[in-house]
Amino acid sequence: MFHRLRQICLVAQDLDPVVAELCDVFDVAVCHRDPEVGMFGLHNALMPVGHGFIEVVAPLAPGKAAAAERHLERRGGDGGYMVITDTDDLTRWEPHLAATGVRIAAPLEMGAYRGLQLHPRDTGGALLEINTTRGNTGPDGTAIDDPYGPAGPDWRAHLRTGTVTGITGARLQTADPERLGRRWAEILRRDLRSDSDGPDSDGPDSDGPGGGSFVLDLDNARIRFEPDRDGRGEGLGGVDLAVVDADGLRRRAAARGLPVAGDHVVIGGLRFHIGG
Repeated sequence: MFHRLRQICLVAQDLDPVVAELCDVFDVAVCHRDPEVGMFGLHNALMPVGHGFIEVVAPLAPGKAAAAERHLERRGGDGGYMVITDTDDLTRWEPHLAATGVRIAAPLEMGAYRGLQLHPRDTGGALLEINTTRGNTGPDGTAIDDPYGPAGPDWRAHLRTGTVTGITGARLQTADPERLGRRWAEILRRDLRSDSDGPDSDGPDSDGPGGGSFVLDLDNARIRFEPDRDGRGEGLGGVDLAVVDADGLRRRAAARGLPVAGDHVVIGGLRFHIGG
């Protein structure tokens, strides 16, 4: 049974400016705008990044998207919203989720695509979704370049890999990384390990920026649980990207007046880690 990080979702007050920044800085293109998200009072845009996707959602109008608007208010503006994973057989997950006390906030179904959005009060950290696409090719439907419902019918035609080639991780920030990490490890059926010697660490006993971080591994990426570094509270604070043109990416971000550091840029209130 595989389990992969497939999609990262940001929430913004205003959709188009954030989408334009992502497309320009990362040299990616919009592959789909899904009218189905209108049922949640939202509009959106998806961009393929390797075999994963970055999505931005925004309220259609004030008062139309209560959950998204509460999130924007709680975290003080635009930022990370959802961590979306895919697996081969969603039916295997439903008894497990019930046994771990996780409620389904929203069941989703679009043709061959079926997803379960989990209640954030039961998971902590971020809105977590597990989905599957029935009938994909490869052993057990594992072909990652097959159709993917949220991305529309022809996402591969919009794929660009000259700057960014994939999403390799998500970073959840919180006051207690070990507690949150253990909860997600229980839900996702993965082992949690200390990341005290990882790339952001100052050592196992450090109180510095990397101390006290924990990691769980999915089949194609990792989810890191780290201290709250920006004072915005618990949530999806960062994403790790595989990058082949970091210098060009930084130049385009700087030209747009976006925050640029040695290892990351900030777009839509989310830190995109691009390495040194």
